[in-house]
Amino acid sequence: MQSTQRYTLTDLEKWAEIARDIDPPIRLGVLGDPVAHSLSPEMHNAALRACEIDGQYARFHIRANELRSALRFLRDLDFVGVNLTVPHKIAGFAQIDEADESASRAGAVNTIRVRDRKLIGSNTDGEGFLRAIRSEFSVDVRDLRVMIIGAGGGTGRAIAWQCALENCERLILINRTLEKGNALAERLRPFFMEARVLGPAARLEAVAWEESVIRTQLAETDLIVNATPLGMNSSDPAPIPARLLAPHHMVFDCVYGPSKTALLRAAEQVGARSANGILMLLHQGALSFSAWFDRDAPIDAMRKALL
Repeated sequence: MQSTQRYTLTDLEKWAEIARDIDPPIRLGVLGDPVAHSLSPEMHNAALRACEIDGQYARFHIRANELRSALRFLRDLDFVGVNLTVPHKIAGFAQIDEADESASRAGAVNTIRVRDRKLIGSNTDGEGFLRAIRSEFSVDVRDLRVMIIGAGGGTGRAIAWQCALENCERLILINRTLEKGNALAERLRPFFMEARVLGPAARLEAVAWEESVIRTQLAETDLIVNATPLGMNSSDPAPIPARLLAPHHMVFDCVYGPSKTALLRAAEQVGARSANGILMLLHQGALSFSAWFDRDAPIDAMRKALL
């Protein structure tokens, strides 16, 4: 039978029994909390069908204190790999056996391959973000002054590193814990030594999550990125006050869903260009698929399943 339900750590403990009658077999999945909203199964199952691969992709509701056990079980099961989403990307990095450069840089992992009982981690969020920005706004990150809200989380770190590698004009890191922002800024500083922006604004700054500070920084910002989970629930406020947005801003919300987030509604009201994270999901998912199967992903089939 085709699976549509969510699985748990308890299910993984007795996986041989649970999975006995599931056809095609579940060999991929996404681990998160929450995870019911994830569109990754629709996207990846379309890819598996397009490539005639015998397997399917499912949701696993794994809480933060269950991640270590869940990954331990995966080593012994017939899984090709998994994705990690909120809140597991940073914690997952400490649980893997090997990490490629993308995961090592960010200290966060969103894609794991299972090979000979070893967990090999990658991070496709940064490159997925890059491709999404190019597609949504017809611009390259290297030409932009970027503000990342939630730079201390796994997604925010990966995006910050990608912006640095692309040598973006300017990068502003905002996080609830300023110490995390400062620590990341220190690691990224070598990429921003060359003066590019005219005027007094520093090319790289970590600043407090305070309205007065953000207002000042937004005058020197082109692209605003929400890398926090704010917006996953319809009642969530925007991560920054709507009154701070201006028509010249581009607003990218990594959150995706059937309805617009408060941030995207605010952007629309002031006439700013905006996009949600659905194309980032597509592109990071395609990169994950390529990592698992060592082949190009059927991106048209994946896009059709999502959109």
